[in-house]
Amino acid sequence: MASGKIKRLMRDRGFGFISAMDGREVFFHRSELQDAEFEDLKEGDNLEFEVTQGKKGPQAVNVKRVGEAEG
Repeated sequence: MASGKIKRLMRDRGFGFISAMDGREVFFHRSELQDAEFEDLKEGDNLEFEVTQGKKGPQAVNVKRVGEAEG
């Protein structure tokens, strides 16, 4: 399982991007969230996820929030 932080949220479109610990930027869609509501997420929140190959590059699936952003 990979980990990282939310880099950017596109609230009006229901997706965002994760800055993964391995340096990659990974797309995620709200439909892949487990045990969290998209509206409750904040940039900087810590996530765990699995990476698959999406249509346009790496995509996170089975996304779980493991810690909230500080501050």
